[in-house]
Amino acid sequence: MLNLKRRCVVGEQANRISVVLDIADYHGLLEELEELESIRAYDAAKASGDQAVPFEQGITEIDNSPPQQRRG
Repeated sequence: MLNLKRRCVVGEQANRISVVLDIADYHGLLEELEELESIRAYDAAKASGDQAVPFEQGITEIDNSPPQQRRG
């Protein structure tokens, strides 16, 4: 877990309106989010029950599919 050093910007009515992070903390937070996204994608793939195919076979199938069927 990240130990973020944050500072809050306070508005005219003394309410917190934004947060300022050190750039290193920001990049660390982005890395953590990317890792979480990968974990969620893995969990979704496992839960889908779809059959796994070798990487090279998947790339070949994508390359050979008509453009309207490609995702992305």
